[in-house]
Amino acid sequence: MLSASDAEVIALSLRVATASVVASLPLAIATAWLLARRDFRGKTLLDAAVHLPLVVPPVVVGYVLLLAFGRNGPLGQLLAPLGISFVFRWTGAALAAAVMGFPLVVRAIRLSMEAIDPRLESAGRTLGAGPWRVFFTVTLPLAWPGLATGALLGFARALGEFGATITFVSNIPGETRTLPLAIYGATQAPGGDAEAMKLSIISVAISLAALAGSEWLVRRRKAQREHA
Repeated sequence: MLSASDAEVIALSLRVATASVVASLPLAIATAWLLARRDFRGKTLLDAAVHLPLVVPPVVVGYVLLLAFGRNGPLGQLLAPLGISFVFRWTGAALAAAVMGFPLVVRAIRLSMEAIDPRLESAGRTLGAGPWRVFFTVTLPLAWPGLATGALLGFARALGEFGATITFVSNIPGETRTLPLAIYGATQAPGGDAEAMKLSIISVAISLAALAGSEWLVRRRKAQREHA
């Protein structure tokens, strides 16, 4: 049986994961399109920067976020007069999760866009459609499996985010304590093994559902191409 605190942790985790994907998706789409469709000086550097969260320790990402968005950080001071704060808030947990999942989202969308025949986009421009109209009526609809896959991968990654989150926003019950942090807390408490196991099973089940959805979309897209 789930306790009230368990339900709170699960609800907060889903909230953080969803917010992280929604917030990062527009920038991920723009970045993926830029990497897939444009050649420019510094492209390799941008590609490396996008994938950096995959190779550096998550604690480093959390520390950088703390330096940037903390009360004395440049972005923190800029946002403070607007009443916007990320430190020790669930929004900070969503930001940390978004940064850590961003490379997965961008990569899935980029691969989908690179698979689109450029002649289809050229045909749209030949018929008089502007760049924005071609993007929204041709590119995005054809790339939607990649968008959905990227969103699901980012969601699953957000559910498992620990290092950057605990460094940036700490482990505050009801505010920033997501499933990984709750599991960690349970393992540190005497007799908390059963609670940790229960939350671990829930976490794995939700993540598997998201990954299964992603795999289903990939297989469906592949089947559509074979029948096209």
